[in-house]
Amino acid sequence: MAIAIILSALAMSAIVGVRYLLTSGGFALATRMRQPGLYRGLEAQMGREVGWSLLSALIYGVPAGVVAWGWQARGWTKIYTDLDSYPLWWLPVSVLLYLAAHDSWFYWTHRWMHRPALFRIAHAVHHASRPPTAWAAMSFHPWEALTGAVVIPALVVLIPIHVGALGVVLTIMTVMGVSNHMGWEMFPRWMVRGPMGSWLITASHHQRHHDLYRCNYGLYFRFWDRLCGTDKGLGDFAKGQA
Repeated sequence: MAIAIILSALAMSAIVGVRYLLTSGGFALATRMRQPGLYRGLEAQMGREVGWSLLSALIYGVPAGVVAWGWQARGWTKIYTDLDSYPLWWLPVSVLLYLAAHDSWFYWTHRWMHRPALFRIAHAVHHASRPPTAWAAMSFHPWEALTGAVVIPALVVLIPIHVGALGVVLTIMTVMGVSNHMGWEMFPRWMVRGPMGSWLITASHHQRHHDLYRCNYGLYFRFWDRLCGTDKGLGDFAKGQA
């Protein structure tokens, strides 16, 4: 059993690492095409971001591997494959529940990481990216990586979700994490500056967090930032907007 769990954890770490390299690499390539020279002079920083991110991938793979093994071998999770197990309306609802729960966890742990002692010990690694690039999404100290690694594994034990819907959640998590750090706005101005953008987090919103530090802590939604008075609006790089 122990060997099976270890192998599952290693496999999941490899999957997370490859997913990171492909997604961040894809957005880095898009940046080179859309914003030539934006990352010029940041080669050493990007190398550090990749190193920290691959270490984070290893950490993320441990609880994910345990859960994957538990799902297949023990039925520990609420992941299901038969569409008839729950009503079809539960598919989008479960995705929204996962995103809302993840966003809430991220907001409060992220805000906690900005306490002076924790910032120096852990979160300073992430903010050493000045400015952040597409490679910075998982550039965390191991202690911070651990806080992020437990969220989805905990949710799949608590909230039923179809394996396909879980794939949607993981895709959104990966794309938002990378695109929010790449240093330019890929979404059109009408979306970012309009009613939809007033509740959704994009690169413009998260850029202000990296500029000012003590604000804009959310991951997907601006709900907690607005409720708690930590929303300081959008950052100022309109050049990447359509």
